[in-house]
Amino acid sequence: MGYAQLVIGPAGSGKSTYCSSLFQHCETLGRSIHIVNLDPAAENFNYPVAMDIRELINLDDVMEELGLGPNGGLIYCMEHLEDNLDDWLNEELDNYLDDDYLVFDCPDVTKYISGCMASLSAMVQLELPHINILSKMDLVTNKREVEKYLDPEPHHLLSELNERMAPRFKKLNKSLIELVDEYSMVSFIPLDLRKESSIQYILAQIDNCIQYGEDADVKIRDFDENNDDE
Repeated sequence: MGYAQLVIGPAGSGKSTYCSSLFQHCETLGRSIHIVNLDPAAENFNYPVAMDIRELINLDDVMEELGLGPNGGLIYCMEHLEDNLDDWLNEELDNYLDDDYLVFDCPDVTKYISGCMASLSAMVQLELPHINILSKMDLVTNKREVEKYLDPEPHHLLSELNERMAPRFKKLNKSLIELVDEYSMVSFIPLDLRKESSIQYILAQIDNCIQYGEDADVKIRDFDENNDDE
């Protein structure tokens, strides 16, 4: 396996929709990508799934057999995946070539500040190239209202959190915002799936981030000997 995207983010933030749009965009370009589903609770897809964690373990089965709720069941599924990295995931990955491009659709957490924390955690822990996307911009009527969320402004976020949550959470809110502000690593690129140029820009940013294609041979166009440059 040569190149990959790990698509993580809040539940309902549009991860699977992003994967679907990315697949359609690349199919139009004649570019090959493979989508990997790592969400054991997923049901339907608008794209062909190259690898599917549900072949290994399914959330509904875990909840029924072990009597767990959705959160506990999801944790159990992820731990089961970790225990079977060599037996299942690595074995599946061996089927792909060094220049193949895989996109992993992963499960994750909820709400904007949680998304910021999840992004920060992934950036710090994984130490991998990272692009944060603010999706579903096609549902926003006033784009200026979300500009303040592209680069999280601590005072504004803290004020909004305190307005929406009970007073007992003020200290927790302050600690979370200070953590995001202290690292100053999290920012977002807006994605509007109605615009082909938007997903094209996102893909270009990711390709540049992971240096996709930099080791490819330079293609030189052959000119006819009788062209005007003689």
